[in-house]
Amino acid sequence: MNIHPLTLNQKYYGGAAVVVLAMLAATIVAYPHLPNIVPIHWDAHGRVNGWGSKWSLFLYGPGSMLFIVGMFSALPWLSPKKFEVDSFRATYLYIMIILISMMAYFNLLILISALGAIGGVVLDVSRAVEGGVCLLIALLGNVMGKVRRNFYVGVRTPWTIANEQVWNATHRFAAKTFFAGGLLGLAAVVLRAPFWVPMTAILAAAFAPAIYSLVLYKQLERRGQLNGIS
Repeated sequence: MNIHPLTLNQKYYGGAAVVVLAMLAATIVAYPHLPNIVPIHWDAHGRVNGWGSKWSLFLYGPGSMLFIVGMFSALPWLSPKKFEVDSFRATYLYIMIILISMMAYFNLLILISALGAIGGVVLDVSRAVEGGVCLLIALLGNVMGKVRRNFYVGVRTPWTIANEQVWNATHRFAAKTFFAGGLLGLAAVVLRAPFWVPMTAILAAAFAPAIYSLVLYKQLERRGQLNGIS
């Protein structure tokens, strides 16, 4: 059953507004209890290597999330002909929700870490972020096969952009690699494997489709089966 674009917009942008407002409320509630300078970045070993003023959390949290929502709202209007997102609007908006939800998760980790600095609680932010990234890749893989040719989301290589057949085949392949790589990486994080293990899993999941698109394009080119480049 097809859902009217306006109804889809109301559903997903309404959900996005709830996530942004929840992050804003969490930041406002935590703000009086935060130190003036808070940790905002960690290295691979969980050591803080970046600090910022606590007011900057409004910028990194609700501010950046609102920017992403605005960008996703503007990009369909900017799309050139034959590359519109209308053919996969529900998937496009789902990706927006996943991204801002993950941003909310990352910013909650910053808040918890800053509050923990007062209460003596130690949070392994690097590992928690790594797990979140792996989950993000798996969730994207769940819908990657539904992404149609466009300039903004998906596996955008010269070969997928040039040919719709290559795009569709590559994204069906990417759906498998993203989902498997994300879950393998998440399992590695839970099992407390070294940092490079889950990172290798998600990097392989991301690079494999790009290589696949080149190989497939060249195969079709040799066989004369590209059916044009439009």
